[in-house]
Amino acid sequence: MTSLRPPEHQPVPTLLVGVDFGVANFDSELEELGLLAQTAGLGPVARVTCSRKAPDAALFVGRGKADEIKLLAAQSGALEVVFDQSLSPAQQRNLERHIELPVNDRTLLILEIFGQRARSHEGKLQVELARLQYLSTRLVRRWSHLERQSGGIGLRGGPGETQIELDRRMIGQNIKKIKERLVMVARQRRTQRRRRERRDAFNISLVGYTNAGKSTLFNALVKARAYAADLLFATLDTTTRQLYLGEAGRTVSLSDTVGFIRDLPHGLVDAFRATLQEVVDADLLLHVVDAANPRFPEQIAQVQTVLGEIGALDIDQVLVFNKLDALEADGRPARLQDSFDLDGVLIPRVFLSAVKGEGLQQLRQQLALHIGKCRHAHDDRVYFPQHQGLVS
Repeated sequence: MTSLRPPEHQPVPTLLVGVDFGVANFDSELEELGLLAQTAGLGPVARVTCSRKAPDAALFVGRGKADEIKLLAAQSGALEVVFDQSLSPAQQRNLERHIELPVNDRTLLILEIFGQRARSHEGKLQVELARLQYLSTRLVRRWSHLERQSGGIGLRGGPGETQIELDRRMIGQNIKKIKERLVMVARQRRTQRRRRERRDAFNISLVGYTNAGKSTLFNALVKARAYAADLLFATLDTTTRQLYLGEAGRTVSLSDTVGFIRDLPHGLVDAFRATLQEVVDADLLLHVVDAANPRFPEQIAQVQTVLGEIGALDIDQVLVFNKLDALEADGRPARLQDSFDLDGVLIPRVFLSAVKGEGLQQLRQQLALHIGKCRHAHDDRVYFPQHQGLVS
C-alpha cells in the first residue's frame, strides 16, 4: 500500500502500537518508538498498547484490537501505523488490508533511519544489504503486479516464471554483489588494522546505547568534529582518531562506532559486522551510558547482548556514565570514579559530562591505568629462544 504523505517537509501523522507479551523491557509509554519515528521523519499523533500471551497469526493483535486501531487512526488523522515489534510479511499484509493504511514495524523504521544517516561508501553498502535482506522476506504477493506471469521467447525468466520470482532473483543477485563488495571493504580494514598493530597501537572503541553521547565524548577526547546530535543513531560510520594520553606517555587509537538499541534487527548486526569488527579487535571498550536515563540498566543489558552476538563480550570494559550535568543535585555521585557490578564482575566506572568536560581528566587517568596494567603484563613475559615462544 502506498503511503499517503502530507505536504513536503511535514511529518507524516503516525499511530504507534505496542504489544506487551510479558517481556521485561516492554516500553509501556512507547517513548523509544516515538523517538525512532520522529528521527525517521514521522509525527506520532496517537499511541495504543495492549497485552497478549502470544501474537495472533493473522493480525498480530487480533481482529478486535485491529478494529480499535483502525478507528483510532481515523479519529487522530494518522496516515500510517507503526508497530514496536517485528511483523511477519503475512501479518503486515493482513493488517494493511484490515486497517486500510500503510503498516510498518520497528525493523523497517530502524532501516529507514540507517538509510538516511549512512555517509561512507561502506555504510551505504551495509544499509542497502540489510534493506534488501528485509525486502526479500516481504515478497509475499503484497502487490498485485507480482502476480503477473512472464515467459516465452524474448522475455525474462523461464516459461511461467512469476514476477515475484523474478523480483526475488534480482534481489538475491544484488545481495550477492553487495556482500562481495563488503568482503573487499573488510579486507581493506584488516590491512589498516595490521598497520596499526605493527605500530604497537592500543585500540579503544566507544560502544553504548544510541544517544548515550558517544560522539560527543569522542569529540571531547580527540578534539574532532564528528557529527553529534541529540538524535537516535546520529553516527553510523566508524571514525578513528589518535588520542595522546600524557598520563600514559603514549598515543592510542580511539574509534567511535554505531550505537546499539533494543531489538536491533539481526540483519543489521550481520550487515554491519565489518564496521563492528573495530569493536571486536579493540583492546579496551569504553561503554558509554546515559546516566540521566532511568532505563539505563536495561540499556546496559542490551549493549551486552549485542556485544555477545558479535564476539566482543570478553574484551575489557570501562563504564562511562555520561550526562552528569543532566542529573539532579541529589542524584549526583559522591565520587567520579568507582566500580560497577556488570554481570557479576566489578569493572571501573567513571562519571562525566562530555558536554561540560567534567570528569574527563578522571577518565584519562583510568585509561592510563589500564594501559599500564596491559604493558606490565606484556613486560612480565620472558622469552626463551630454545623454546621458540613466550612463557609467563
